[in-house]
Amino acid sequence: MRATGSRRYRQILWLLTTRDLKVRYSTSALGYLWSILDPLVMAAIYWFVFTQVFQRDVGEEPYIVFLLSALLPWMWFNGAVGDSTRAFLKEAKLVRSTKIPRTIWVNRLVLSKGIEFLFSIPVVAVFAIFGGASVTPGLALLPVAILLQAILTAGVGLIVAPLVVFFRDLERAVKLALRFLFYASPIIYSTHNLPAGLHTWAAFNPLSGVFSLYRSAFFASELDWYLVGVGAAMSVLLFGIGLAVFRRTERAVLKEI
Repeated sequence: MRATGSRRYRQILWLLTTRDLKVRYSTSALGYLWSILDPLVMAAIYWFVFTQVFQRDVGEEPYIVFLLSALLPWMWFNGAVGDSTRAFLKEAKLVRSTKIPRTIWVNRLVLSKGIEFLFSIPVVAVFAIFGGASVTPGLALLPVAILLQAILTAGVGLIVAPLVVFFRDLERAVKLALRFLFYASPIIYSTHNLPAGLHTWAAFNPLSGVFSLYRSAFFASELDWYLVGVGAAMSVLLFGIGLAVFRRTERAVLKEI
């Protein structure tokens, strides 16, 4: 019985995810290109500023590969969490009228943005080839990084989605928090560039460990098991908190929307 319910959950999750992707791309002339243009433009700007204007020694060479290996997964996290603020409000009628598990309305966002991220990985490969980056054994850790980020993103989404229903100003607060988190995360710099005291605290930002895993595919020195270990623990903790918050507020959410 439980296996049947799990299979049905996966089927509905995939159905809603593919619907989101089809709607998103069918109404756009450039389609898939939009999922990579934004991070490419951002990466080009930061590459120009830090290598051509200030010529600061941050990150690793080739710097464009260093940037993209964290910027692309950041776009997944940022997009899924940002969209989670409207997960119930945007689909209020469907949420109220269907009896499928309500966590699916958050998880579909995590999955659709995750698929877009997977589609963008070839872009990193192209820059790595032309930039002369070498592949390291850390490439084998890519599935671990993806799984860890999915757990983290789902956990944060499950916290944000129901709370925004009760506190509408939280939607803007989340956007501000994400903007702050972008600069507080090792995207345009490495944790090795931080002062020794801040390196310890940086581990409590779970994205630090996630980005460490991604970057280890091209930069062996970026793999920091302390960051990964603390980040994994924080991700699982946030996922647990997300489930608890979601279950406690689910009935109230249905009444509010």
